Amino acid sequence: MPPAKKRPRAYDHLRTRTAVLAQFAHVRDAVAGLTPEQLARPTRLGDWTVRELVAHIALGLGAVSRDLALPEPPGPKPATTLLEWAPAVAAAVRDTTAPPPSAGRPDLPALYGEVEAAFLADVPASGTGDRLLTTRVGSMRLADYLVTRTVELVAHTDDLNAALGLEIPYDRQALAACTRLLADTLADRAPGGSVEVRVPPFAVVQCIGGPKHTRGTPPNVVETGALTWVRLATGRTEWARALADAEVSASGERADLAELLPLMG
Repeated sequence: MPPAKKRPRAYDHLRTRTAVLAQFAHVRDAVAGLTPEQLARPTRLGDWTVRELVAHIALGLGAVSRDLALPEPPGPKPATTLLEWAPAVAAAVRDTTAPPPSAGRPDLPALYGEVEAAFLADVPASGTGDRLLTTRVGSMRLADYLVTRTVELVAHTDDLNAALGLEIPYDRQALAACTRLLADTLADRAPGGSVEVRVPPFAVVQCIGGPKHTRGTPPNVVETGALTWVRLATGRTEWARALADAEVSASGERADLAELLPLMG
């Protein structure tokens, strides 16, 4: 019998909303000071320049208001759960036929202001976030969709920092939600209890079928930092490279996640 999958972790809608706004504000403040030369620099995201990355970040959050403006899809259950989001969005992320995200968006600070104002007006600062949205990967709960925005914001903040040598800060709650979602997605993809994956201080999950750990020190342990985990899960770095650079520690014969990563990208 295959290992049973666990129920998705619960996220507080209001705390996630606050975290999304905080991380977006960090990026907005950095964007306001970018020069034309900086905006023209390349990024690690294919052919995208910094300008295109910056526009994509804003449009990614703007999708919340855009989707809220559409009629609510039939319920009561969403078509895509939170743990199904990463694999569902992977194919869409690889779509290279879409126009550059900066097309028609020359005034990036104005774009950020518009997106932030719309989000504040459209996403309620109360309630449970149970309203369903029509997203590009199927209907999702608003509260769940906001958690996915933390992944987008944290990963792309890291992209900006890498491209420009900046130190745009990471909101702790946004980084925590992003890390936990990606860790839980791994556990959902490879259910089991033979390997313990630790991303202190935010997440600990067990995954991969085999002899289950019940007490004492687990025989198979993977441990890494939050940003390294985000990079691994989203395809920004490879498992072998992270091991070689001592960014990941892996002990035990089953503690090899190379075949399971990235989770998206």
